[in-house]
Amino acid sequence: MPQGIHEEALRALVEGGAVRDTLVSRQEDKWTLAIRLGGAGSRWLAVRSRRETLRTWASLTAVGRFAEAVGLRGFSVEL
Repeated sequence: MPQGIHEEALRALVEGGAVRDTLVSRQEDKWTLAIRLGGAGSRWLAVRSRRETLRTWASLTAVGRFAEAVGLRGFSVEL
């Protein structure tokens, strides 16, 4: 996932209905969230924070709370 999307932009895209797929995956002991805007051929965009190139969460529950706060209705989990 070479590119990323900032949290503020993610909120706007979710409100506009542009997010097609959402994927949560585990990297070592942290969880990450990525979105896809187009169909199956489009790239995944990792969610990033202002300071970090990749936003991470300590638990899957924390990712779920974040997703709910930004308006995401669901996501797939990759173990």
